Amino acid sequence: MKRTLTLATAVAALTTTGALAGSMDFGAMVEKMMQDNLPALFGVSAPLAASAPSTEGAYRGADQAAADQVLLAEGLSAAYLSRDVANKLDMFALYPAANPTHLIACVEGGREEIAAGKMNPSVQRIALDGSSVETIVRGMDRCDGIRTTAWGTVLATEETEDGAAYEILDPLEMAEVTVIDRDSGETTDPTLMVKRPALPTMAWEGLTVLDSGVVIGGDELRPGTAYPGTDGGALFKFVPAEAHAGGMIDSLDASPLSEGASYALRVSCVNKKEQYGQGCEVGNGAWVAIDPARARVGADLAGATGFYRPEDLHVDPVYAGEGVRFCWTNTGNTKAGNYGEVMCGVDRAPLNADAGALNVVINRFIEGDSELNAPDNLAFNPVSGLLYVVEDNENGDIWACLPDGADRDIKSDGCIRVLSVKDSSAEPTGFMFSQDGTQAYVSIQHSDDANMAKVDDYGTDDLLVISGFSK
Repeated sequence: MKRTLTLATAVAALTTTGALAGSMDFGAMVEKMMQDNLPALFGVSAPLAASAPSTEGAYRGADQAAADQVLLAEGLSAAYLSRDVANKLDMFALYPAANPTHLIACVEGGREEIAAGKMNPSVQRIALDGSSVETIVRGMDRCDGIRTTAWGTVLATEETEDGAAYEILDPLEMAEVTVIDRDSGETTDPTLMVKRPALPTMAWEGLTVLDSGVVIGGDELRPGTAYPGTDGGALFKFVPAEAHAGGMIDSLDASPLSEGASYALRVSCVNKKEQYGQGCEVGNGAWVAIDPARARVGADLAGATGFYRPEDLHVDPVYAGEGVRFCWTNTGNTKAGNYGEVMCGVDRAPLNADAGALNVVINRFIEGDSELNAPDNLAFNPVSGLLYVVEDNENGDIWACLPDGADRDIKSDGCIRVLSVKDSSAEPTGFMFSQDGTQAYVSIQHSDDANMAKVDDYGTDDLLVISGFSK
């Protein structure tokens, strides 16, 4: 669908309706033009004017319809995929990549023994037809970022200070595997799941795994976490010793993630040479080598750029330029007036392992405000190219944002609110589109479960399917 309008048409329409009478507010005019053309631009009839009202206590109940969980823009509808997924279900990946039948999902619960001899659920296999939810990994600490690889495995990561990355083989057939020791990476079946120490140790959340085996991800870290004045989280890149040549693998030993080097991003404010430090969050970036086992310390010593809680990160699937374009959220701190942002980078040479080469350009794409703030997750619609931004808030909202058009700036051309969670004890997360772009999956995370029975000795969350997105 072509999503372009002419300014002349908008001005004519607004003049006819009298919207330009008196002093003209050009920004309001552009917003009204966007509101008047929602079906063409966003594929919905009307946005949500406001977030859902607050609730108190245990809102979630056994007899609620899916529509009771969220407010939706006109034209969208909600259904349950499952009400039995584990509490704190977070991000997920479609599997297999070509013709997916399941979501492979991370559970962001802490490592604990929940029953005699049974550890917390960490990765679950969820059938897309809603017929089953099965735990396939136990014993990780706050599993969060998860992606399917081009060689048929799944990379699952932990969002904690000493968070590790684990690679999983054959997630559709495997029985339960438990992480026995997080320091060593010992699991009950190393043929099906191994720790990848060549990747950075950090609080993983957003990441992308390129077909070559390159991994780009962010460290979910607030400035001042270690002590006042310390930097926020850096972005990191893993470059495999040998790029993936294509095809599936039948052994984890054959994975490109088994060996390689890790780097942190250092953004420069000066052209053709490095000039980094405070104030240089946008500009020309270079990847600088670090020890993956001490990624945070190495990033700090190398002058890597710190951001305010880098969270979800995805590759832009419709980008057609040189290299790869990736975007991520910086959550910020709304109460401090830092509303958060979405930033995007273009890495012109993802496999380039030459430290100091200025191959990455970083710029802001969406700036938060009093309505759209604390951005956490994000997802590109693979067909329309719209970017959906998910808030880390009570009654959290999801916003649909236009790509940057042919205008002078390099920002999104506008955003509308399309979903808001009704339960104030929960938030939306793990938002992800089906391959045809018409449906999206979203977890209503960590709700108050006082009215709900446990499953597998563990609390539950609701996993919804949102339908009605236009192609």
